[in-house]
Amino acid sequence: MIECKNLTKVYENGDVDTTALKAVSFHIEKGEFVAIIGPSGSGKSTLMHILGALEVPTSGTYFLDGKEVSQLNDDELSSLRQQKIGFVFQAFNLLPRTTVLRNVMLPLLYTDTTKSEREERAKQCLKYAGLEESKYYNLSNQLSGGQIQRVAIARALINNPAIILADEPTGNLDTKTSHIVMQAFQELHRKGHTIILITHEPEIADFAERIISLRDGMIESDKKK
Repeated sequence: MIECKNLTKVYENGDVDTTALKAVSFHIEKGEFVAIIGPSGSGKSTLMHILGALEVPTSGTYFLDGKEVSQLNDDELSSLRQQKIGFVFQAFNLLPRTTVLRNVMLPLLYTDTTKSEREERAKQCLKYAGLEESKYYNLSNQLSGGQIQRVAIARALINNPAIILADEPTGNLDTKTSHIVMQAFQELHRKGHTIILITHEPEIADFAERIISLRDGMIESDKKK
């Protein structure tokens, strides 16, 4: 599903070049649950941006579902993100004065689906993400951190993406709630979803079946559990 060959990313700032990734190569099969871990400055955020089609590499190739992402223009990257990638962020990125159901429906507003279809799909995704039905019409700022992250997971699923890309999804949660959210990701993995988790916490990475460790812009290890 994902194949990266010699990904290199260099950021230019005047006369100073900073190399964030150095010839990184790996592949991820459909249905894998992979954690990418590393300390600050390791290159994991840059790699996440490339895998999420938010940036393109300076050199090297990135294939997603057979399409070479590294050669796409901005409009093509935007379309790919909408069709192939579901994002779950540390900051949740939900609208606070909007109901849970409407937050999950938002990615479908500019599609040709009817309101009833959008609502039904949103309810299915919320159920899939494990949020109790009694919360569907609550405002998102009336939920706990763990409940909000489940809403974010449901929203990531709404377009049936090829991969779910989770960027530090437990960063704002306490330990108990973090484990509950990670168990939700494990359940999605058991149901066949491909999940890529970005984290700096070894305890969170251990929920994945494979851990890719980065340091100084290079892969330090790549181990299956």
